[in-house]
Amino acid sequence: MPILHWLNKGDAVTAAKRSPYRLLEEVSSLSIGDPDNENLLIQGDNLEALKALIPFYAGKVKCIYIDPPYNTKSAFEHYDDNLEHSIWLSVMYPRLEILWELLSDDGVILISINDDEGHYLKAITSVRNIS
Repeated sequence: MPILHWLNKGDAVTAAKRSPYRLLEEVSSLSIGDPDNENLLIQGDNLEALKALIPFYAGKVKCIYIDPPYNTKSAFEHYDDNLEHSIWLSVMYPRLEILWELLSDDGVILISINDDEGHYLKAITSVRNIS
């Protein structure tokens, strides 16, 4: 099977493990509705937020939808969508690794992406136990 290599892949592969666990802290002034529901709105770095979910949801999530940066060589107000491929892969890989950990055995991950990075995304998602 072909193996995808990129600059700093080793750092990307261990990034999820190196990311510290953070405690989720409720901000009651931002809460709305039934306090017993299980909905969450998390503000913060998405890698740290995903890692904070592992103790509660590992292996339990049946459907995950992500809409990562398409890397279209454009600049937007909130983020730069013009990353070199190896940087884009290094950002995506650890997040996907945590998403796989959250996913149940019968779950599915849906990813919205275009042709700019789609082939790279297929390569890093084709093997579940990459690390």
